[in-house]
Amino acid sequence: MDFTLSDELTELQATVRRLARDKVAPRAREIDETGEYPEDLFRLFAASGLLGLCIPEEYGGSGAGILGLTLAIEEVAKHSNTAALMLLLTRLPTGPVMIAGSEEQKKRYLPGIADGSLRAAFGLSEPGAGSDVVGMSTRATPDPDDEGGWILNGVKCWMSGVAQADWYTVFAKTGDPSSRRHDSITAFIVDRSSPGVSVGSLDKKMGVRGVDTGELVLEDVRVPAANVIGEVGGFRLAMLGLNSMRPIVAARGIGLAEGALMYATEYVKERKAFGGTIADFQGIQWEIAKMAVEIEAARLLTYRSAWLADQGKFTREYVPYLSMAKYHASECAVRASGLAVQLLGAAGYMKDHPTELWYRDARQLTIVEGTSQVQLGLIARGVLDHHLWWD
Repeated sequence: MDFTLSDELTELQATVRRLARDKVAPRAREIDETGEYPEDLFRLFAASGLLGLCIPEEYGGSGAGILGLTLAIEEVAKHSNTAALMLLLTRLPTGPVMIAGSEEQKKRYLPGIADGSLRAAFGLSEPGAGSDVVGMSTRATPDPDDEGGWILNGVKCWMSGVAQADWYTVFAKTGDPSSRRHDSITAFIVDRSSPGVSVGSLDKKMGVRGVDTGELVLEDVRVPAANVIGEVGGFRLAMLGLNSMRPIVAARGIGLAEGALMYATEYVKERKAFGGTIADFQGIQWEIAKMAVEIEAARLLTYRSAWLADQGKFTREYVPYLSMAKYHASECAVRASGLAVQLLGAAGYMKDHPTELWYRDARQLTIVEGTSQVQLGLIARGVLDHHLWWD
């Protein structure tokens, strides 16, 4: 058992750490206050090769895998979860394509993600179908004028990057609209330029501002057979894609937690009080120690889950391990950001410090791509089914 990163991954980690400190950190507050998409950071990530980390080399990426992307996101998320989300969006919509897409689809859509000439988003949730994804109402009906083609109608919501995307991975009912069977749902690649595709309302968010989140409206959108991802009725793709995303979302959590705790620790070492510094008090030291343990536990869970996902181990029997990483890291981010605000006291509540920004951003992580409650359910099912067992 070797817990040491390879030389290549160690170099990647160090490179992104420098880039995040020098370029991302100075922009974090401005991005949050203006809500404007940080095109400069996107171009910087493209020039640095970070957009293709999880894309195989044969499709223009670097082949660093999910672990490589996890390490990069962790470093960026120490300073900005918006910037980290930009990196996450190189994997979320491309996951189903890489898992089950045709060779033609991979050659057409993946290289552009890797070099930054294309952006994508992922459409699964709907106003009435969040965690209950099989309750979706977006419908795909056979196109009478195109054999094997489909016509899509519906509205997807809470889509990160919806306004910036050039194409979308969209899930729709191809079977009985009232069916709750997984094989009634299919994944499609929908081009932004297709007639009938439009961006609806954009959300006004509490945090992670700068990457637009909002609605994708589909009105009689014709999608050719060549843009069906995998098989018709292949909803399993959504689950496999989301399973493999758990360590990447977790990386946003551990990065945020690390950034918040490091900032608060430096503050209490300098803040004078009662003839010494706040850091001199044992009660403060214990809180820092407990949070450090939580962060390291989250890191180990996350790195292991990334290692598993890179081996293709994101099917049902591995779900508990992947879900544990996402659950613990995202909840850890909430606790760490809360502790950071508390350690700074009134100052931590003010925009003079980034603690209140981390506090707002952390809440998103316990909701997106499977809430904490969904993750607990998946972990519990793994124990009940003996996929997670110690005997």
